[in-house]
Amino acid sequence: MTKSFFTFLTAVFSIGLLAQNKTDYWQQHVDYTMAVDMNVDNFQYTGTQTLVYTNNSPDELKRVYFHLYFNAFQPGSEMDIRLQSIADPDDRMTTPDKKSRIASLTDSEIGYLHATSLTQDGSKVTFSEEGTVLVVDLAKPIAAGAKSTFNMEFKGQVPLQIRRSGRNSEEGVALSMSQWYPKLAEYDFEGWHADPYIAREFQGVWGDFDVKLTIDKEYTVGGTGYLQNPNEIGHGYETPGTKIKKQKGKTLTWHFKAPMVHDFMWAADPEYIHDIQQVPDGPVLHFLYKNDPEILENWKNLQPKTIEAMQFFSKNIGKYPYDQYSVIQGGDGGMEYAMSTLITGKRKFGSLVGVMAHEMAHSWFQHILATNEAKHEWMDEGFTSFISKLCMSEIMDYEKENPFEGTYKGYRNLALSGKEQPQGTYADRYALNFAYGISAYSKGSIFLSQLGYVIGQDKLMETIRQYYDEFKFKHPVPNDIKRVAEKVSGFELDWYLTDWTQTNNTIDYGIKEVLASENNTKITLERIGLMPMPLDILVVYNDDSRETFYAPLRMMRGEKENPYEGIERTVIEDWPWAYPTYNFTINKPMSSIKAIVIDPSQLMADVNLENNVWQAE
Repeated sequence: MTKSFFTFLTAVFSIGLLAQNKTDYWQQHVDYTMAVDMNVDNFQYTGTQTLVYTNNSPDELKRVYFHLYFNAFQPGSEMDIRLQSIADPDDRMTTPDKKSRIASLTDSEIGYLHATSLTQDGSKVTFSEEGTVLVVDLAKPIAAGAKSTFNMEFKGQVPLQIRRSGRNSEEGVALSMSQWYPKLAEYDFEGWHADPYIAREFQGVWGDFDVKLTIDKEYTVGGTGYLQNPNEIGHGYETPGTKIKKQKGKTLTWHFKAPMVHDFMWAADPEYIHDIQQVPDGPVLHFLYKNDPEILENWKNLQPKTIEAMQFFSKNIGKYPYDQYSVIQGGDGGMEYAMSTLITGKRKFGSLVGVMAHEMAHSWFQHILATNEAKHEWMDEGFTSFISKLCMSEIMDYEKENPFEGTYKGYRNLALSGKEQPQGTYADRYALNFAYGISAYSKGSIFLSQLGYVIGQDKLMETIRQYYDEFKFKHPVPNDIKRVAEKVSGFELDWYLTDWTQTNNTIDYGIKEVLASENNTKITLERIGLMPMPLDILVVYNDDSRETFYAPLRMMRGEKENPYEGIERTVIEDWPWAYPTYNFTINKPMSSIKAIVIDPSQLMADVNLENNVWQAE
C-alpha cells in the first residue's frame, strides 16, 4: 500500500475547505491556548484559557457547554451514585467490599474543576455548573460560519488516583493528568453532546493546542504535543550536544503544541526515566516510566515492540500522521490519548506489550477516526481490539489459528446470558458493566472479523484502509464503515449493520438432516436465529479429500471469493432469509462422506456450534 504522509497544515487547510464547500458534512473547530500552574504539594492548580471557537455548522448557537470532568470525583456525584447503584461496579473505583471509593474522599482528596471567570469576545457571560458540565449562555449568538473567543480563568484539584486521571497511583506515579482542563463539548449534526462524566469514554472537537505548564523543576513531564523549549527543560528532551539554558527558580515552564487533536493529556513524576526511540520512516517514540528495578527490564524490552506495533498499524490501517508518540506509566490500567497513552507498568511482559498495542491502536480508531464514544463505543473499542489482536499475533509470534477465539467465546457468553443490550445503547445506560464490556470490546471486534467472513479477508483489510483514508480527522458514524465496505465489496450490507448493532438478534444455523438420495446426498440446513448470514459449508470425505459449498445470502446481492485456497468450491443457490430451511444436493453417495461443517473458519458468530457439525456414524 502506498503510504501518504500529510502535514498538519494540509490537514487543517483541507478540513477548512471541507467546511466551506461540502454542504453535507461539517465539523466544528476549536483552538486552545492555556497556561497552568501546578502545585505539587497540595495537587491544586490554576490556569487561564483562551479558546477560539469556529462555528462551521449551519446553525446559530446561543449556548455552549464545557466538560468539567474532575467534578466527578466527589461524594454524591453521578459517578459516585452510579458506583453505589450498579450491580457490578468497577473494581478500580470500589473497596474490597464493593463500596464506592469516591464516597469517602475528603475535601483534600476530591477532584474538582471550576471556572472562576469567563468572557465571550470581551463580554461577561452567564454560566453555571451542573455536575461535570458547565452551561454557558452566550452574551451574543455565534452565527453560522463565525468565530468567537472565550477567555476563562479556572482552578482545579487532582483527585486521589481513582479512574484514569489522578494523583499518587498505586504504582507511585505522581500525576496522571487526563481530562483535566475545561473542555468544550462537541456540537454536530445531531446537536450538542454535553454528556455528564459517569464512567465511560469521551468525545472532543478537533483543534490546535498551545499549553504552558509550570511545575516543580524536579518533575519530568510527557504526554500530548511537541515540546517547544527542550533546551530550557532538559529531562532528556534536549538536543544532544547542546547546552541547556536553565530557567531560574524552583519551577520549570514546559511549552507544548499539539496540532489537530481533540484532547490533551500530560503526566509528571520526579522519578521518571525518559527514553527515546526513532521509528524508521515514522515518529519519535518517548517512553516515561518509574525508576523501579521490578519493571526496568520489561520497559526496555517494550521499546522495540512498540516500534514494530507502530509499523504494523501504519501498514495495515494508514500512515500515523504525527511526528511523535509517548508511552507513559500512569493511570489505572490503559487509556488512549492524543499522541500518547497512559498504561500501568507493573505487568508481565506479554501484558505490557498487549496494553501498549491496544492503546496505540486507539491512535487510529479514536484519535484520528474520532467516533462519538458515548454513542458508538463499539466502533472505537471493538475496532481497536480487532486490529491489536492481529498486531500481537505478528509481533509476539503467537501461533493461534484463530486469534479471536476468546473474543467469540466472550460474545457467546453475553448473547446466551439474557443480559445483552443492543450495541446502539448509550455507553452509560448499560445495566451491567459486564454487558457493556463485552458489547463494546468483543462484539465490536467481531463486527470486523465477521465482516471479513462475509465479504472476504482481503476486502476487509481494504475496507479498513479506505475507511481510514476517507474519514481521518473526521467523526465517522456506523453508516460510514458500512458504506465503505459496500463500495469495496460491491455487496449490500445494511442488513449486517442493522442486525448486529441495533438488535440482540443472534446467528444460529444448523445441519438439520443428511439423507441418501440414490447415489446423491441431500443436505437440509436450518436457520434458528433471527440474524441472516451467508454460509460456507465444508464437506470432508472418507479419503480425507475436501470441498466446500457456498450459499450466498440473497439480500447481499453478491458472492465473495473462495476463502479456502486449494479447496474446490461450488456456489449454490442463494438462501432467502425468510425461508427457515434450505436444501442442496451433493452428487456423491452419503456413504462417502465423513463429516459436514458449517463455517470451518469459526469467524461467523453462531451462538450454538454443536449443530454446525454432522459426522457419519
